[in-house]
Amino acid sequence: MYGVSGTGSDVGEEWGARAARSRALAVLRVRGRALGLAVLPAAVAVVLYAGGVTGHFTGSGWDAARWVVTVLAVLVLIAATAVALVVARARPAATPTVELAETAAPDLYRLVRDLADRLDVPAPAAIALTPDCDSWLEDRTHRAHRALRTPGGEGESEGAPVLVIGSPFLWWMRVGELRAVLAPVVAGTGPAAQPDIAAARRFVRGLDAAVAVPGTSGLDPVRRIGAGAVGQVARVLLRACRGHAAEMERGVAVAGSERAQAVDYGVRIVAQEQVGLAYAGWDRLLTRVALPAWRMGRWPAKLDAGVVSALTELSRRDRLADGFSSRLGERPACDLLEEPGAVDEAASLLAARLFHGGPAAPGPDWSPVEWSQYPEEVVDRKWRTDAARLHQVLDGLGLADGTARGAGGERVAEGPTLTRVIAHLATEPTKSADARAEADTDAALDAGAGVGTADTADTADTADAADTTDAAGADTDTDAEDATDLDADLDLGGRPPGRRPRGRPAGGGGGVAGSRPPGPPACSASARSPTPSARPPGTCGCSGTRAPPPRTSPASSPPDASPPTCCCAPPRRSRCSATRRG
Repeated sequence: MYGVSGTGSDVGEEWGARAARSRALAVLRVRGRALGLAVLPAAVAVVLYAGGVTGHFTGSGWDAARWVVTVLAVLVLIAATAVALVVARARPAATPTVELAETAAPDLYRLVRDLADRLDVPAPAAIALTPDCDSWLEDRTHRAHRALRTPGGEGESEGAPVLVIGSPFLWWMRVGELRAVLAPVVAGTGPAAQPDIAAARRFVRGLDAAVAVPGTSGLDPVRRIGAGAVGQVARVLLRACRGHAAEMERGVAVAGSERAQAVDYGVRIVAQEQVGLAYAGWDRLLTRVALPAWRMGRWPAKLDAGVVSALTELSRRDRLADGFSSRLGERPACDLLEEPGAVDEAASLLAARLFHGGPAAPGPDWSPVEWSQYPEEVVDRKWRTDAARLHQVLDGLGLADGTARGAGGERVAEGPTLTRVIAHLATEPTKSADARAEADTDAALDAGAGVGTADTADTADTADAADTTDAAGADTDTDAEDATDLDADLDLGGRPPGRRPRGRPAGGGGGVAGSRPPGPPACSASARSPTPSARPPGTCGCSGTRAPPPRTSPASSPPDASPPTCCCAPPRRSRCSATRRG
């Protein structure tokens, strides 16, 4: 065990380490229960056979029970053995990284070992880089991973995990900042050396790898069925210990954080700001700069140097980052590498493979591009591609002959030029035949709607006049009856279809309720003649004049009362209705 620096206590005395160990024991208990369930039929068979030997379980029934339990025990043991072999032999997933040998980064290995000595924990077995803004410890003790791992040195333990460092941290952070950020991560090697935690981690990684076995290519149908059954069992076990495994890793992180507080605690607080800044710059560099190049079959060979350049320019321009600009004079962490350019190129290629799905090795259609060539190789090519798409759209609009003219009437030059695009944007677009036909149809529909609105207004005027007539009372009964008789005669006379006399409500009733049965509803624009037919006065059998609408009082007469008109002439609209419509 490895104690806290300066105290000499064991790892189990720390709260986080104790919590992690208790959760590891819970994971191992799940494994023990599964093993007990597998050997339970065999134990029952042993008891039955022992009872038969001692003479307690005799008879044909006990003999049959012994045979059934024996067969069941054999089948369960075979299945349990198969599951155990698959879990033990399955290859756990490993993060793709750029391996760093000690000869390629001796100063970095020296810094990590010094940090482990100050924390009183075992040093990591090796160091690797990942194109991401994160750092962690990864267990690669499986024999499939051990063959591919680059050993860090003679003093490192084979059971120690591998330290994975984000490549943007090496280029953006200073040496002191990197040491402060890596302190809690390196401190996690202490709990990882605890036997129970290590065994629980191996069991969980084996279950996770066994779940993915059915998806392995190259399996025949029979083996695929067996792998599917094993995968289901592994999934059940993984679900049973998932919560305990998560709490175990959380306890390991707490233990590492507590142990690292004695090393560069103040610097770590400042370095966390640089972690967020590096993450933002790295994300923007990948999405805005690297992605267009990847889509063209080119990959920037110096992504880490690019994010440093972008963040340095940002720090110099931002007045809030005056304190950050002073740190640029310190030694960068990339100086700990012997060949930073080669490592940056390998990390950039791995980033293209992980984030874009590019090939693992350069080729004719997958070549690197330097930042000095980026404007010509990527930016100019992207602009030309977008311009070709734009001119293709203009060609589809009928502008391929170059007959478009600018705002001043001058002829635009032919070919895919910028002048052609500007002239097209400055010229009012011409409507096609279909667009003109659609516009004519809309105009006709609008005109029809206008006629219907006018008829509605006339109906409203008639209803208002009818309300005024009803309010007159018994004094206007005789006039209403005469108007009703006159209307009946006029209806036989030649009034335009659907036209009602002024002063009658829309329901067809006169001034007196029940004097006339209700007539048809008010006419609409579709049932009404577009132009009213007017007869000359005297040709319709009437007296040639039209009776004025009834008044509320014989003594009162409106000052603008109009003279009597012919009953055959179109009715004149009142100013009140025009005012309401206005």
